[in-house]
Amino acid sequence: MPSGPSAAAGSTAAALRHVLNHLVTPLLMCIGMGLAYLGAFHAPEPHELRVDVVGSGPSAQVLAQTLQDKGDGALSVHTVPDRAAAVNHLKTQASYGAYLPGKHPELLVAGAASETSATVVEKIFTKVAAEHGHPLKVTDTAPTADGDPTGQGIFFLLVAVSIGSYASVAVIGGAGAVLSLRIRAALTAAASLAVSLIGAVFAGPLFGLVDHGLGGLWAMAWLYSAGILLIGVGLHTFLKRWTTLGVMVLFVMLNFTSSGGIFRPELQPGFFGALHSFWNGAGFVEGVRSHVYFGGHALGRNVLVLALWFVVGLAVMGAAGLVEARRRKVAVEAAPAGAAGGTVEAGAARGRGRHIRAEARTEVNDEQEPEGELEEELEEAVGV
Repeated sequence: MPSGPSAAAGSTAAALRHVLNHLVTPLLMCIGMGLAYLGAFHAPEPHELRVDVVGSGPSAQVLAQTLQDKGDGALSVHTVPDRAAAVNHLKTQASYGAYLPGKHPELLVAGAASETSATVVEKIFTKVAAEHGHPLKVTDTAPTADGDPTGQGIFFLLVAVSIGSYASVAVIGGAGAVLSLRIRAALTAAASLAVSLIGAVFAGPLFGLVDHGLGGLWAMAWLYSAGILLIGVGLHTFLKRWTTLGVMVLFVMLNFTSSGGIFRPELQPGFFGALHSFWNGAGFVEGVRSHVYFGGHALGRNVLVLALWFVVGLAVMGAAGLVEARRRKVAVEAAPAGAAGGTVEAGAARGRGRHIRAEARTEVNDEQEPEGELEEELEEAVGV
């Protein structure tokens, strides 16, 4: 048995290789988070941001055309005949500001649609009113709840629900690998229910982010969380210890940045604006906004986005089940030939249950310390 300095040096070298191997994941997370967050948020500027000028006369037409020309692609300026039409556009999120010119100019916005978009529109039309020597009155046609004065509470709720969901993936996919896929699916359903209920408590009685529609918010939170958990637990069969990184790319780096919770796609680079149209975080944020503040306008589309991600999760879990069944079959067929050569093969020959446990332990970690690997995976999962 090796001893002395050579053994110590070998042990140190092995430990160092182990640490360096696991440093790859946080470094990739650093690169991914930097590219995603800075790429999405570092320099917001409007492009084709829809605004209306109220009026049907020549002066309204000239003002609209002037703003369109000066904006150089930043604004998409239209005229509407009256205030009612402007308010309807705001209520259906067809526009993000409506300017009523005159001696007492007024700007209509919908803060619940996006506080940052409303702020950008207000800055633009404050300058327009100042050019004519008039102060600007700003009217919010869709104010947020008292518990969410910045209009970004729904986004931070998204963050909380997402972290609870993808951190649960590390537990169910890692520690739960010894369990059958059916049991893992049941744990996934239970975890998503728990996470969504916690989110509903945050949104309603604890912080008052919404003042009505809490039941619908909870249902969307459950559908959103269940989709993440199903996809993550299913991916664990294929990605093993890289699952955490994969889930973070899907549900943090690309998800938070495209959700529209901080900046709507009209203020972001085109890549994130494109993701906003079908990513699950955007489905949740826009779905809650629609349900709580805009009378359910476009709610069906956002719920459909969440439902499709849930279906994808079911498909990934189904694929994982097929792969695991194939692996078990191969292991069982190989077991008789080497039954005398190792404990895992002997265990498989003595019973299917012991074989499954041995195989699952091997899948949790290709090395010999599954509990340590699971702890590292958990730390990575919650280390945002």
